[in-house]
Amino acid sequence: MAEDFNTGDMLSVYLFENQQLLENLQNMVMEQKDADGFDEESINEIFRTMHTIKGSSGIMMFDEITKVAHKLEDVFYFLRESHPDNVPHVELVAHVLDVADFISGEMEKLSDGGEADGDGSQILAELDTFLSEIKGESPEKAKKETKPPVDDGPKQFYIAPETGGGSNYFKIYLTYNPDIQMASMHAYKTVFALKKIAEEILYTPDDILTNPDSSEVILRDGFKILLRTNGEEKDIREIVQPGYDLLQVDVYQCTSKEFQMGFESEGSEIVIDLESSVEDIEKKADEKQKAEKEPKKKIAPGDFVVATKEPGKGKNLAKDRPKKADKASFISVDIAKMDQLMDLIGELVISQSVVLQNPDLKVPGLNLDNFNKSAGQMKKISTDLQNVIMSMRMVPLTNTFQKMNRIVFEMSRKLGKDVGFEMVGDTTEVDKNIIEHISDPLMHLVRNSMDHGIETQEERIAAGKTEKAKVTLTAKTESGKVFISVADNGQGLNREQIMAKARQQGLLEPGKPESAYTDKEVYQFITLPGFSTNKKVTEFSGRGVGMDVVVSNIQKVGGSLEIDSVPGQGSTMTLKIPLTLAIIDGIVMETGNTSFVMETGAVREFVHVNEKMMIHEPDGTESVMIRGECFPVLRLGDFYDLKNYKTDVEDGMMVVVEAEKKEICLFVDRLIGKQEIVVKPIPDYIKKVKGLSGCTQLGDGSIALIIDAAGIVE
Repeated sequence: MAEDFNTGDMLSVYLFENQQLLENLQNMVMEQKDADGFDEESINEIFRTMHTIKGSSGIMMFDEITKVAHKLEDVFYFLRESHPDNVPHVELVAHVLDVADFISGEMEKLSDGGEADGDGSQILAELDTFLSEIKGESPEKAKKETKPPVDDGPKQFYIAPETGGGSNYFKIYLTYNPDIQMASMHAYKTVFALKKIAEEILYTPDDILTNPDSSEVILRDGFKILLRTNGEEKDIREIVQPGYDLLQVDVYQCTSKEFQMGFESEGSEIVIDLESSVEDIEKKADEKQKAEKEPKKKIAPGDFVVATKEPGKGKNLAKDRPKKADKASFISVDIAKMDQLMDLIGELVISQSVVLQNPDLKVPGLNLDNFNKSAGQMKKISTDLQNVIMSMRMVPLTNTFQKMNRIVFEMSRKLGKDVGFEMVGDTTEVDKNIIEHISDPLMHLVRNSMDHGIETQEERIAAGKTEKAKVTLTAKTESGKVFISVADNGQGLNREQIMAKARQQGLLEPGKPESAYTDKEVYQFITLPGFSTNKKVTEFSGRGVGMDVVVSNIQKVGGSLEIDSVPGQGSTMTLKIPLTLAIIDGIVMETGNTSFVMETGAVREFVHVNEKMMIHEPDGTESVMIRGECFPVLRLGDFYDLKNYKTDVEDGMMVVVEAEKKEICLFVDRLIGKQEIVVKPIPDYIKKVKGLSGCTQLGDGSIALIIDAAGIVE
């Protein structure tokens, strides 16, 4: 019946849910990598995660993923049941991460439309060896006893009875999380898992693979299974356990007669009397047990389900039913749809500006009081709409930071350095698009700290350092920007070594003495393409590409990199990036016939100046004195070679711009006003221009260029 699978929808759900599971798994593992061992809760969680991935992968017939997940599940089953003392924790962490990497890689292939064709034999062999070691067995014996996994993919809905006595009969009621998708797939995953202990199995609804509407029935009424097996109730509960998808599992042992009568048999359903007390219900249940000839499992108050006109319907149990007021509902949404919604809101903002700035409204004597009231209300609603959609796009940096934790863990093992990892402010929320752009830069900064910054243990001891080597990731928000810093307590940057390399590559300005370069100017050399002070090329560095990638990627999102270092004490590299790329508040200004926009967070003030305040240098540069402070002046008309712009400072306006702890005065013809602007990228076919980060459409339909404050003050 494999052809009846709705593979498109099922694959989407499979990838989404398992990627979430793997992400949570890696976060949990990295949080406990420095501990002596996993706690009991984590062992159970990893076991359940692998069990879930194994089951869903088996249904989708991804054999290699199923085998690898099953083998790691075996490892954690042994840890959970036997509690061995001889478990090398770091090695176990490495195995878990290797499995997570393999499964993630296979799912990435599937996401790209490919096949899950990876070979997990090496991972399986390593896990076999590890399992035999913690069991105290010889590797040869473990290898001999290991049986290859049997592919018993979903070939039928019903398992025929087998001859033999001593069978137990069970009725199983499953209650699923109402927020999950494709509940029918989760239900069949349970059936698929129970087949290995089943002599006979039936379930309802029985069309879970062929009827898309069965998911709705399962969420509403529950999923019910009749099972004949030689196993016990504990065997069933080991296979079917509550989790993120399965809220509750109720298992009731019954007679063979009740089993043959099925779910609709009179008296076989479990019913709750909502009007009686818990004590009365327990008393009635005990009396019923005594009256029956055949002993049955004692029924606890929480095992009852709500009575309905349809007997046997699986419902949420009374004692576990959450209050509606306390329940949070979530829904999974394709990020492409979120981007489309954001684009539509951007178009709405532009259309709003077109309406409010329509030249027809400038007719003299026109009474616009009612229009202005309505326009104000519309503007408020559109602003609230923007805030809501932006909050939906904001995600915490925790997962991104945990990936860096993984890099520190891996590199510390390969480089032989004992390095700790610390996260500060990892719950800071940033636009998802921003996070996608900063993952690579952060990775390169962390690798740089590990390889260049942190010394070996011998070097640290020789330098008199007693504290443990550490890499710290810090995030904070300020003035519409997020600051993410990567700090280490290593050896710091060597100014002389960097200057020597810069001199060798001809990067120094002719006629400028080396002593005139500030430390920050020297440190910026390491961000240039092909610049590396490592004399030996290693797996991690020495080719001069990492820091170049950092700068180019963060510039794409209007960000910048700042480097601070103290020789012998460590370095701090800080990324400064906007919180979002979508809609910002900006100041619209004009020079000549060209409109510009500057983000309000970068504008300190506007000042009218006169010629007496100007300072003209012999080399043509200009400065202006404002309240005793001297600011360099940049005329936008000259800088971008525009036409028909004002040259007399008394006819224009000075805009004091602050960025990167530097200040500059932009001279423009006139200010238009404050406006919400939708940021659009400059097309790729247009050559990149210094100081511009994008463009936007104004209310009159004209295009305005967005000035990058950090780029203009350099």
